[in-house]
Amino acid sequence: MAPKAAALAEAERLMEAFRRAGALPVEADILQPAEVLLDLYGEDIRARTYVTADPLRGEMMLRPDFTVPVVQQHMTEGAEPARYCYAGEVFRKQEHLSDRRSEYVQVGYEVFTRDDPADADAEVFSLFNAVLGDLHLRAATGDIAILMAAVRALNTLPSRKAALLRHIWRPRRFTQLLARFGGTAPVPPTRATLLEALAAGRTPEAGPLLGLRSRAEIDARLAALREDAAAPPISAEEVARLQDLLDLTARSPAALAQLRELSREMPAILPAVDRMEARLNALARRGVDVEALDFEASHGRTTLEYYDGFVFSFHAADPALPPVASGGRYDALTAVLGAGRSIPAVGGVIRPGLVADLRGAPC
Repeated sequence: MAPKAAALAEAERLMEAFRRAGALPVEADILQPAEVLLDLYGEDIRARTYVTADPLRGEMMLRPDFTVPVVQQHMTEGAEPARYCYAGEVFRKQEHLSDRRSEYVQVGYEVFTRDDPADADAEVFSLFNAVLGDLHLRAATGDIAILMAAVRALNTLPSRKAALLRHIWRPRRFTQLLARFGGTAPVPPTRATLLEALAAGRTPEAGPLLGLRSRAEIDARLAALREDAAAPPISAEEVARLQDLLDLTARSPAALAQLRELSREMPAILPAVDRMEARLNALARRGVDVEALDFEASHGRTTLEYYDGFVFSFHAADPALPPVASGGRYDALTAVLGAGRSIPAVGGVIRPGLVADLRGAPC
């Protein structure tokens, strides 16, 4: 691994490139309010972050990335349009003992603009492609908006669609839910027992309430379970089409053609597919070889959960290494953090320590 000094030197080189591209350097506190991230992502985020308690500010997290605090700063005081860059340490727990660091330097570039989102996507990707070009990395792209549109169009209960959307970033759980909603996987035993009791007219005995849910919330949950049990399964045809979409992997032009074909039976994805075509045209205008650019429909499903459109990453030849860079579009996040305001936004991050390692590696 490159020493920290090499990572910081690489970070400054990248920051200079981002400043030349028009970005304003910004900073973010290392300690971030835990409540914000927990509200955005739920308790799952705890497994990936370092949490501590502050006697005055409550529960805090060591900064897991920069995007959320940068969005908060922009939505509070930023002008439009805006471009920001930043560099500093972030902290991520590792699930297994390995050479991956839990503390490393991150450099990023974010664009907030209402003008031509496809060109803004292309701006970020092409800039990263340029500053990392000498490393000969493999770039991969995807589009979460296409997946979301397909899920929202399913002919099933709104509650089922909401559950699938919530777990798009957890592929294993998503697959389990899709199988259950499609009638090809059994209902979990505990739920089956409860449904049998409800069907027989037996309701949970009244007693002391444990936990944070009120009696009204419990009753609403039981009603939702009854509705789900009575609903017909998602058709096999819809499940198969969605699986075909999830499995799609090809060079971008071929992927676009396949998505056009899928949109004949899944018309809800057509607006997102049109945006993908506009983005590919914008990338080509900026000198990116889209003919060689990989598209994976499921790409980005294991990242932090604020991406809701174009996603991308750059990878070294060694599959054991984490992505050298990654990013994407996160329009919905600006609405969540904007207190009634929102603005289209896209950005990405680079690991300068990993860049320094690769630059020092023998060819």
